[in-house]
Amino acid sequence: MPPTLDLSEKVVLVTGGARGVGAGIVDVFREAGASVEICGRSSEPERLPGGVTYRSVDVRDEEQAASWIADVAERRGRIDVLVNNAGGAPFAHFAGASPRFHRKITELNLLAPAFVAHAAFPVMAESALDGVVLNVTSISARRASPGTAVYGAAKAGLESLTRSLAVEWAPKVRVNAVSSGLVATPGATGHYGDEEATARIAATIPRGVFATPRDIGAACLMLASEYAAHITGAVLNVDGGGEWPAFLAQADEG
Repeated sequence: MPPTLDLSEKVVLVTGGARGVGAGIVDVFREAGASVEICGRSSEPERLPGGVTYRSVDVRDEEQAASWIADVAERRGRIDVLVNNAGGAPFAHFAGASPRFHRKITELNLLAPAFVAHAAFPVMAESALDGVVLNVTSISARRASPGTAVYGAAKAGLESLTRSLAVEWAPKVRVNAVSSGLVATPGATGHYGDEEATARIAATIPRGVFATPRDIGAACLMLASEYAAHITGAVLNVDGGGEWPAFLAQADEG
């Protein structure tokens, strides 16, 4: 039979799936027929699509992460796909932020996905025919990230973890990363500025637009599907071509 994007027999977990990029990922997987379980830190999400099960979990706490995985495994009997999407960081210059701040950023963006993956692996290895772990990383992992330096370093570490686990967990579980560029979310205006400022920033992207949450979801769906059966240890860039090299603007002015 030909490969398919139909995940109607799959159980998919998405951390931070109630809003922003996570919500886009959830929508795409639901449309592909998957049974979706999500978690977040709020007690009740503002938006919960039909058929999606939500649990309040701080994924930085390894015991909470393990309890969530155990609950899903008991109710569903299997876990096929894990999307480690929860992450992020407020803007703060490195020297002005506290050690506690840097620790929390590292915990959320590197240790939390490691904890969740660690808890999920035994279940996936036993129950899934082709288990998949997807780590959502960032363009900040591979270029300077002033103002979010520890975030970029944590995402670089997550990409390294992705490559290592892909080897350790083969052939039972595939592990890949989706590296996100700038994404248009409801909170993007507060982060990037008003509509005019956002348009100027978008102009630095070769495609001229921000990604949408569904763009990230579509990449995750492809990597979770049979079309990616021989892809593991990879980092897929979803960034519209990255960023224009700064020297080109100076060359144009010359």
